[in-house]
Amino acid sequence: MTLHTPLPARDKRLWWRDAVTYQIYIRSYADSNGDGKGDVEGIRSRLPYLKELGVDAIWITPWYPSPQIDHGYDVADYMAIEPDYGTLADAERLIKEAHEHGIRLIVDIVPNHSSDKHAWFQAALKAAPGSLERARYHFVDGKGSNGELPPNNWTSIFGGPAWERVIENDGTPGQWYLHLFAVEQPDFNWDNHEVREYFVSVLKFWLDRGVDGFRIDVAHGMVKAAGLPDIVEVDTDSEMLAADTRPFWDQEGVHDIYREWRKVLDSYPGDRMAVAEAWVSPASRIARYLRPDELANSFNFDFLTSPWEPNSLKKMINRSMEALEDVGAPSSWVFNNHDVVRSVDRFDLGLIAGASNTTLERQGDPSRLNLKRGTLRARSGALLMLALPGGAYVYQGEELALPEVRDIPEDRLTDPRWAMSDHTDRGRDGCRVPIPWKHDSAGAFGFSSNPALKPEQAWLPQSHNWGTYAVEVQEDDPSSTLTMYRRALAIRHEESGLGDGSMSWIDAGHDVLAFSRPGNFACYLNFGEPIQLPEHSKVLLSSAPIHGTELPTDTAVWLRLP
Repeated sequence: MTLHTPLPARDKRLWWRDAVTYQIYIRSYADSNGDGKGDVEGIRSRLPYLKELGVDAIWITPWYPSPQIDHGYDVADYMAIEPDYGTLADAERLIKEAHEHGIRLIVDIVPNHSSDKHAWFQAALKAAPGSLERARYHFVDGKGSNGELPPNNWTSIFGGPAWERVIENDGTPGQWYLHLFAVEQPDFNWDNHEVREYFVSVLKFWLDRGVDGFRIDVAHGMVKAAGLPDIVEVDTDSEMLAADTRPFWDQEGVHDIYREWRKVLDSYPGDRMAVAEAWVSPASRIARYLRPDELANSFNFDFLTSPWEPNSLKKMINRSMEALEDVGAPSSWVFNNHDVVRSVDRFDLGLIAGASNTTLERQGDPSRLNLKRGTLRARSGALLMLALPGGAYVYQGEELALPEVRDIPEDRLTDPRWAMSDHTDRGRDGCRVPIPWKHDSAGAFGFSSNPALKPEQAWLPQSHNWGTYAVEVQEDDPSSTLTMYRRALAIRHEESGLGDGSMSWIDAGHDVLAFSRPGNFACYLNFGEPIQLPEHSKVLLSSAPIHGTELPTDTAVWLRLP
């Protein structure tokens, strides 16, 4: 079976159809001023590392002024830089120097909700019910004889009700406002023309400063069903990838927004783009976000949430490529991000990386974790992802095979999920710990410019053995995961048949995923007992050592076929 219509040569294609984009969780990447938190200058100092790694673009999580209740995803000002992270001048210098290194730069935009400290929401709290200020958000009268009940039965992604009642200026309980996430993250009302105009101005502000695109947070959630109806299903959980339609997810109105945004992007030179964080299933629903007059990319969450099992992965790959081919869009593959358990743990424990991130999903059973096997699978999964047609997204530390951090003390947990779940869900902090650059623990394993900063003093404490994964340890080790990623990305650039384009499945047995790409290139990933590689094939790269012509279990290989 052959998938995907052949495309023009890579140098004739839009850059984002092939790009490998590296996600930077700014707070945990590199600390230039010694305060234990990452910053813009820290990223700039690591541009040579990113260049050598071989990525095409970087995506930076929200760097805007924020109370940091949800670490930047509660935005107080969309057209400035968080003082902890630097200045607007720092950001402009980073954009310029990234381009000089041949690296595109994408910024996160958070249009579903703001911080409760945003000037608009503060004005809404002071204004009367029915005012223009409140119309920018979802302020609604409650149910019950005195409005004492929430307007509907929606629940927050982080736990508890999705509604908060305000105290009016006269001191009496008043209306309720919607917050699908933390209480401090009120949802915008996208039926309001002021909101739409405001975000167009935000896009232009950053496009004028040279950004190459946007990652759209909760891209499927901005528009709510008319009348804000109750969820009628028995299960009223508001998880991001719900099995059934929710009145706040994937509403038709979001597509009107993205058609408008596409016109803005197309009005700038340089193939500016936007990628959607749309937790939508099946793939045919994702494809609707990627029609020619809408967005460029959408993360493939069906792929990310697949278990470590060949049939499930193959089914999701087929579904995605067939659906996106109908709208002429490239697939975008991803196994890790700042919201899910790292793949080293997930692929070994058999966890499904669902967006609900329940305690079971995030914790698993640590006593069962086989770190060696998990690392082996994560490495082979990376070669699978990077060989598939389209683009790919790599999360910082993935190239170091970082595992989930499980020893963060409870009094240091910062994810709002922890408090809002009544301390039953430890949240996402385990995949957000500052990454290690040096083996020595000074400066929080090289994360900070302050050599006196101890690992436990970083904004999230690092594990005692974090230095064993450090860049410094891996960069000169020919068998390290970092070396494998560098080689894989170099080969990906050299091979004209990689990136977007066609692929054909190869029948190599029910425990093997195998496919070919143009140029006699093939990828084999073995989930079962060792198998024989094709005769006279040449190994270009493997995720684990290969002795002779046998491909071991949980190992991937890139081949040149005869």
